[in-house]
Amino acid sequence: MLGRFATPENRKEHVDYGIDISSWQGSSIGWPAVKGNNISFASVKVTEATGYVNPHVTAQVDGARSVGIHAGGYHYAHPGDVAGQVRHFVANLNARGLLGSGSLWPMLDMEHHTFIGDPNGFIAEFIREFRAQSGRRELLVYANQHWFTRRLRPDEWADDGVILWCAQYNSNPGHVDYSHPRLAIHQHSQEGIVPGFTGFVDRNATIGDWRVGSFVLDGAPAPAPQPSPAPAPSGWVPYVIQPGDTLSGIAARTGTTVAELASRNGIADPDRIYAGKTILIPGGAGGGSGGERYQIRPGDTLSALAVRWGTTVAAIAARNGITNPDYIRTGDWLTRP
Repeated sequence: MLGRFATPENRKEHVDYGIDISSWQGSSIGWPAVKGNNISFASVKVTEATGYVNPHVTAQVDGARSVGIHAGGYHYAHPGDVAGQVRHFVANLNARGLLGSGSLWPMLDMEHHTFIGDPNGFIAEFIREFRAQSGRRELLVYANQHWFTRRLRPDEWADDGVILWCAQYNSNPGHVDYSHPRLAIHQHSQEGIVPGFTGFVDRNATIGDWRVGSFVLDGAPAPAPQPSPAPAPSGWVPYVIQPGDTLSGIAARTGTTVAELASRNGIADPDRIYAGKTILIPGGAGGGSGGERYQIRPGDTLSALAVRWGTTVAAIAARNGITNPDYIRTGDWLTRP
């Protein structure tokens, strides 16, 4: 169960978190670490225009499914030849089982710079063609906040089989400067940090009362996860990577090896780590004691952190001057008691 993400607007709301990825993320992804960051859905670029296929799509979809993340596919649209683009998209969705129960709804990505004029006719035709060719009614439509407020008219094409997905990079997951009854997903960052990825990744969150189950085909459960890797040894603790850190330096300070750190944290390239990212390290020798700085992540609660750190909610609150333990914000920093 995900922890609560507290915001000034609603300190008790529930948010489901997801990612969207493309060939840029490659296939060397630590999916167990991704799942461990409360990621419950992943939309993977499948096709673009009428000929391109993401070379990593099969590995990315299979990896997400292997840990129980709802995987879906998206198409990056170009103007023209709607029927041909849909044919290309549907064929590649079918080839990877992405129109089957438990998959995330397919998504139409509307952002290409060559869309001139009114794109609403294109979207309406894409929806009609997609339903005719796939046998499925369900489709997510993605665009940025500028498009939704200035160019798109969802009331013309967004029926109960269409859900809207809006990009606005405001670091406030689930809160967008645009509203519509069918708006369910907010892409709130294109420079998100997610364990298991060696670089930035797009992060997303559900909006209001929407839940990930609302845009999973047939409402079916995600594939049963495969057996997880062996857990980290007892005594391992979170550590926030600092500017200038290297994995070899952290390993030397904490009495472990680069290979062990990389394996435990799903790090594909040990030469690429990023300041601000949280990893697990052996406790006692390298920042696992009192005074360690920790950046709050989506899904964190003080009660969960207290269990992880072997302390109490009251101790964390007192050390950090927190008057309301039920209200913490993603991105803020805590000092460990």
